Amino acid sequence: MIMEIPTKGHSPHLQAWFDYMLDGHDRALLHTMLHPDVVFRSPVVHTPQEGRDITFAYLTAAGNTLGNPSFKYTRVFDCGDKAVLEFETEMDGIHVNGIDMIEWDAEGRITDFKVMVRPLKAMQTVHAAMGRMLNEMKAGA
Repeated sequence: MIMEIPTKGHSPHLQAWFDYMLDGHDRALLHTMLHPDVVFRSPVVHTPQEGRDITFAYLTAAGNTLGNPSFKYTRVFDCGDKAVLEFETEMDGIHVNGIDMIEWDAEGRITDFKVMVRPLKAMQTVHAAMGRMLNEMKAGA
């Protein structure tokens, strides 16, 4: 059985991410955490998404869909300016297992963010939920 890992006591960059993801999804905090030229690598979209605005939209939508009460990080590889975070959550009765790979610059801003999700049924569920959330966010903008 995979246990939830502690989310305190990590490198400052990773701790800031945990504070955002697990303690309220503060959109202003997320925006300041992103480098203007950040690259987001989606598990669904083939081409890398470049820039703060598009990355902010994707990460906000992910926080509103995957970041539900069942969300937990199960493994963390904290390498200071890089981290690999394995997560689990449940969406619409589907078990989702994924990995966030994050890189930071010297100022602690995220420069690269890659998400991988498995199994296929989970990827399909995430894809549909993210599409709906991004459309809702666009309509509300």
